[in-house]
This record gives sequence, C-alpha cells and structure tokens, in this order.
Amino acid sequence: MHMQFESFDGTRLHVTELGEGPTVVLLHGLFSSADTNWIRYGTARRLVEAGYHLIMPDFRGHGQSDTPESPEAWPADVLAMDVEALVAQLGLGTDFVLAGYSLGARTVVRLLVRGMQPRGAILAGMGLQGIVNGADRGAWFIRMIEGRGSWERGTGEFVAERFMNASVKKPDCIIHLLKGQQSTPADDLAALDLPILLVNGADDHDNGSAQELVAALPDATYAEIPGNHMGSVTKPELGEAMAAWLSTL
Repeated sequence: MHMQFESFDGTRLHVTELGEGPTVVLLHGLFSSADTNWIRYGTARRLVEAGYHLIMPDFRGHGQSDTPESPEAWPADVLAMDVEALVAQLGLGTDFVLAGYSLGARTVVRLLVRGMQPRGAILAGMGLQGIVNGADRGAWFIRMIEGRGSWERGTGEFVAERFMNASVKKPDCIIHLLKGQQSTPADDLAALDLPILLVNGADDHDNGSAQELVAALPDATYAEIPGNHMGSVTKPELGEAMAAWLSTL
C-alpha cells in the first residue's frame, strides 16, 4: 500500500506500507529510497514473511517524495522532524521498532536523542565516526554534488553520483540537507538504554568502526554480514539478521 503524507511544514512525503504484525519503521540511506534500500533486494519481503508490518517513507528530496527548493525547508534534523510527524500522525506511540540504513541509521540516532521511545532500534551500515562526526561525512557528499559531471569513472565520487541520479531529482537541494546534519556526542549515545541491533557489512568502513559504535551503546548487539557499504544492502543476510534480532524483543 502507498500513501501520501504531509509533514510538519506541508512537504508531501511518499510512504510504502507492507505486511501485518508488529510495526517496524524503516528509514533508507542517502540518495536512495524505500524501494531501492528495502524492497528491491528482498529485505522488506523477508521481514514481512517473518511477520512484521513495515512503514517505509521516502525522505524529502528522495524517491517519490517532494523536494522543496527553499533553504528554509531544510532545517537541522529535518529528516528526524519528518519521521516524528509521521509517527504522530499514525498514532504509533512507542509500540514499534525504528530501523535505518546509513543516513537512515544516523536519523534513527537523532530521533532517539530527541526523545522518541520505540521498543528497540536497528542501525545498519553505520559506525561510530558516522554518528559522532556526521558532519564530516556530509562534507564529502557536498563536494561530490558540487563537482558532479566532472568525476573520473571508477572513483568513489563517480559511483556516488550515478547512485544519486537514480533517486534524486534536485541534487542542489540535498546540499541543504547535508549542511543540516547533526553529530551526536558519545555521552548521548551512552544514555540510550533501549535494545539496539547494529548490523554492518564485513568490508563496510564508510562510517568508521561498527565495533566502536557497539561499545559506545549500553545495550547493543552486533551482527556482521557480507559486503561493503553499497553491497551489504543487497544481501539476504541483512533481512535475516534483522528478523532474527526482532524475534528476540
């Protein structure tokens, strides 16, 4: 099922809903969408088959959601604000699990430190540096966007630009998003007392050390799957690890 949702400022967001059972809100990564991150490679199907109800928004500026052009439409923590509005409109309360991949995982952390209280959380494709120094990672993508069209084939920037072009209609607007990315201090991580799964590709070091992030969280479980940052999202082990952990809650 697909629905359109008006966020706190009227921006229209596209939301995909699948399955029945306990609710899991899934947040995709940068330059991606619910379809690319969760549906295309079977992760959503595996979770639905395991008995879960999935709510998967496309972030503003991504997929089938609107891309407002005004800089005022991209305040700090805007993605967290959108998810807060969605959770409130759907009346989820605290009876759900919050999960995200890469930028989605960073957004999950921002939601938790802003006060959201799900039953548990899943951080995928994330390491400690991507949380405590999130702005540094954003700077690399800003440089990539500003230099688009000039990157040599085979470079990380070239690959990222090709991926961006598949789901992002107005790249310049994403610069506003990246400039508003907030880092989360280690002290705030230490105060997150809910159960958290961290699932990461064995060769994924894009956001720093996953093991260091696990150590910084008081109640975290680590699951390692095959792949690097771009590849692990395509692996069946991602959905399998998520479903196995969800069954323990």
